[in-house]
Amino acid sequence: MDTDLLLTIGILLAVLTLPSLLSAWVDGRVPRVGAILLIAAAGLVVVAVMQRPGGYAFKDIPRVMVSVAGRYIN
Repeated sequence: MDTDLLLTIGILLAVLTLPSLLSAWVDGRVPRVGAILLIAAAGLVVVAVMQRPGGYAFKDIPRVMVSVAGRYIN
């Protein structure tokens, strides 16, 4: 299982959740899509951290995301 990819997708989903939650809050709607995205993002990050021996340090996250991007762009 590629934990680096799971972590990267989880972080990207969490970032994409913010506009959805903010839009629903401003419009006075229930943030269903934002909540689902947030749960999925949290689940992916938790699985990635639990499956990787030793976990991730905050200083490793940029390196991991760049390596995943580089792996799939090339």
